[in-house]
Amino acid sequence: MLMFFTTLFLGPRAAAVIWWLINPNRFSDAFSHWIIPVLGILFLPWTTLTYVIVYSSFNGVNGFEWLFLALGLFADLGSYFGGARRR
Repeated sequence: MLMFFTTLFLGPRAAAVIWWLINPNRFSDAFSHWIIPVLGILFLPWTTLTYVIVYSSFNGVNGFEWLFLALGLFADLGSYFGGARRR
């Protein structure tokens, strides 16, 4: 519940950092080294959050879970390139 409200009010980067500080085991289970989640939080925050949620909930990413990761990637790409259409 805390992550939801943090994401709602502060954004996905802040939610990922706070979640990593509160529950580092989820990130260490999903990633083998600290550099991958740091780069993910900087460049693809929605995808990184989705990966951590899917990995910890389903014990890995198999089959149908890739759809959730694709949605996270589309959210990241939309946040980067969505404003180009308005210009």
